[in-house]
Amino acid sequence: MISQKMKYALKALMVLADEREGTGQALRIEEIAKRAGVPKRFLEHILLDIRNAGIIASIRGRSGGYVLVQEPASVPISELLRLIDGPMAPLPCLSRRSYERCEDCVDEETCRIRKVFAEVFWSYLLLIESLTLADMVRSNDKAAQIFAA
Repeated sequence: MISQKMKYALKALMVLADEREGTGQALRIEEIAKRAGVPKRFLEHILLDIRNAGIIASIRGRSGGYVLVQEPASVPISELLRLIDGPMAPLPCLSRRSYERCEDCVDEETCRIRKVFAEVFWSYLLLIESLTLADMVRSNDKAAQIFAA
């Protein structure tokens, strides 16, 4: 399950992606919050994290604000999830970036809990890592297409 913070991040990024396609102007945080329907006070911290990751930039001055500096197609949803919500793995021993051996595990190779969750998690990863911000902007519901097939 994604957090409310992640939903706010996606909404804000979709606003910035739409603006990039439109006028290309920087948007002030108040305007992003208004268009995205997101509380401004939460958005400030979220945009700071996204800016520090190099996905957006902040421009100072009278016509300043935030702009999307990466192409929407080059912003993977999986990376945003990790940035905002942290590791996605259901077990610490399945995480790529935050791997930790489970405290009560005797042998990862024979752990039945790990094997079952690994199968589910890898299927999820294949799908989520194929999605980009461009898919969100286009409302291209890849998940619905996959499950409908």
